Amino acid sequence: MVREELTARLNDREYKNWLKAGRCLIILKDGLHPFTDHQMRAFHKDLLNQHTLLRTPCHTSSCKPTGNKLSSPCRVCSEWQKVILRHHRQPDATINWANCFPPHWRTDHWELAKAYMPRGQAKVRGADQCDASALLNLINYCTCFCSVEPKLVRQVIQYRNELMHSGEFRMKDEWLRRYGSTLKQFVQQLSRDVPHMADVGQRIEDMLSIDLSICVLGVDRMDSAGLLPGSESDPVSRLEASAESVSQWEAELLQEVLQACLHAAAEDEVDAKPQDTEQLRRLQDFLQANKDLRERFSTELQAITSLEVSE
Repeated sequence: MVREELTARLNDREYKNWLKAGRCLIILKDGLHPFTDHQMRAFHKDLLNQHTLLRTPCHTSSCKPTGNKLSSPCRVCSEWQKVILRHHRQPDATINWANCFPPHWRTDHWELAKAYMPRGQAKVRGADQCDASALLNLINYCTCFCSVEPKLVRQVIQYRNELMHSGEFRMKDEWLRRYGSTLKQFVQQLSRDVPHMADVGQRIEDMLSIDLSICVLGVDRMDSAGLLPGSESDPVSRLEASAESVSQWEAELLQEVLQACLHAAAEDEVDAKPQDTEQLRRLQDFLQANKDLRERFSTELQAITSLEVSE
């Protein structure tokens, strides 16, 4: 049975908008995993074929960033650095060298990809471990994604940022409409060369049109538009499977927001940004106000409390 807390949240239209938009972002992320991995493998191979020096192992095997700077790299890693900047659409922007372990640039295509991503990717070992922000920034900054219009990618990134930093976890109908339209254009552009993105686009359209409202009338009931494909034929069984899935979608999205907030807070311990601190506080208040979420994310709430104590 669906808990009353979930029922109340899903009967708030703007919270449903936030949840649906976030679920679309996760669907998009999953679709981008194989695409970005394939592109970076091909790009990495091309670089090795074009530059003889890049095939040489790091001279010291100890070239690594200090803070976010790659100071005094060996000749090979220095050449990799030049090539990375040459293929960066905005080489004057901050490059997060701390994401990378330069001696692995020769052998690991994803170690190369991380140079084009937001900070905090040092421990990431592959596309399937990346969130939407990391993958979208990779597409935006690396010139190997020449088939994608950078302006359109940046629009998706902007919507993603507005969604993930929504302090109230609520989005207006008009915002959702514009977001959906931009996602559709972005996926359609990718679908020209990446066949599986057409399915991703359909899944996003289905999610945007679904009605996640839940009514408590003796038993939990979900609007028929919200029933998942392949659910059992029995109405109550279908209902419980659907409600369980909605709960899981919500948890997955909140987990992603939590991890992003906790990571930002940990990195900015010395010089915390007011917006990061405020976002974390609002998220903490939201989770604590909902008993089911408070229990589900008890470990993360303890981590937030620990950060507050250490300040």
